[in-house]
Amino acid sequence: MGLVYWFLALIGIGTVLLWLPPSGATEGFTPLLTALFTATSAATNTGLVTQDASTYWSFFGQAVILGLIFTGGLGLLTGAGFLLLVAGQRIGLQNLLVLREGMGGELGSLRRLLISFVVVSIVLQLSGAAVLFVRFYVSDMLWPGISAPEAAWMAVFHSVSAFNNGGIDIFRNDLVGGDSVSGLRTDYILLGVLASLIVLGGFGYLVLHDIGSARRFNRLQLNTKVVLVGSVALVLGGAGVFLAQSWRDPGTLGPAGTGEKVAAALFDSIAARTAGYNAIDYSQAPGDRLVSAEMLMLVGGASASAAGGLKVNTTMVVALAVFAAVRGRRHVTAFKREIPDVTVLRAMVVVVTSFMLLGVFLLALTRVQGDLPFRAMLFELVSAFGTVGLSAGITPQLNTAAQLIIISVMFLGKFGPLTLMLFMVGREEPEKFRPAEEAVRIG
Repeated sequence: MGLVYWFLALIGIGTVLLWLPPSGATEGFTPLLTALFTATSAATNTGLVTQDASTYWSFFGQAVILGLIFTGGLGLLTGAGFLLLVAGQRIGLQNLLVLREGMGGELGSLRRLLISFVVVSIVLQLSGAAVLFVRFYVSDMLWPGISAPEAAWMAVFHSVSAFNNGGIDIFRNDLVGGDSVSGLRTDYILLGVLASLIVLGGFGYLVLHDIGSARRFNRLQLNTKVVLVGSVALVLGGAGVFLAQSWRDPGTLGPAGTGEKVAAALFDSIAARTAGYNAIDYSQAPGDRLVSAEMLMLVGGASASAAGGLKVNTTMVVALAVFAAVRGRRHVTAFKREIPDVTVLRAMVVVVTSFMLLGVFLLALTRVQGDLPFRAMLFELVSAFGTVGLSAGITPQLNTAAQLIIISVMFLGKFGPLTLMLFMVGREEPEKFRPAEEAVRIG
């Protein structure tokens, strides 16, 4: 639990900094609940905000948010472990065992793995920022009159936010023509850069390292194969569904051209899994579009990455288990490898427990603020649990109790599934005997 305490401390420090007068664009202290909500959203890489980050926060406040996004994007394991190293603290054996289970590798190589993870992350984010700066200032201006320092800050902020799946943007809505990237959805270079950063951050260092080392699909580890196949299926399937829905959706993309619809559908399919950027206004989206986005938000990205959700690894294991059961097989296999039964059980525990918790928090949310539309509240809750940041437009309308619930869900969504999995690690007790089998009726 020591690693979790480090992240609680991070959120606490971020809350205090955002509460101080220099963080706000206006004079005086920021409301404490607004600071806490924003700090939690940034540190958990969710992206839900009660105030427009481009106008409400000063440069100092935006810098604090960016620092929280970067640190939170390193993840519970790597982020907390790296903070311990930076602070000169010794990582105890128990925490080392947790890091090994979550990241892989041998105990002796974990420190080197942590440092490599951070270095690669910084290089990729700086590369993305360089490309975005060229787009925002050199090749074309993001908006008329933008200065070089302002363009550079916009480039750095959105590169870090996209790679870490943070979802918070500081685009001026009045200057770009819409919320998030909805006013820039015809800027295909921008969408491509942001989508690439989101995908890389959603894969995580371990998957990227395996891809770079193996270079051939058949040499990849099973975990990497599962992540790649699952991610491609989700992105293409989600884009296809979004594209089909856009042709009969006059409220968002109905009047748009074919190229714009395809780009928006593909970008939203990538971003809806965990990043929180949106190419359409989800407050105007029909119910079927909300359901499609919720399914992607629940799955999320890969384990040990900046992404949230149940994780594509977990979801794929459960899907493979269902497929094996339907075919009457006793063991779960993928790519000519058998997945251990204990892994399948853990994946099912994470999924079932997560859905139970979502139900509890949904009841609580409807209890404390029943005046909001139920459909929008469900979307908000799933977005918070998946640490995505998409909103149906009700975040600024949440009362104090509802904001505290969403804060709890964001933290639980970031660390709950992983913490639950790690809690089960190492708790296997040797079976001295096995009882006789007896069937239980199913269905």
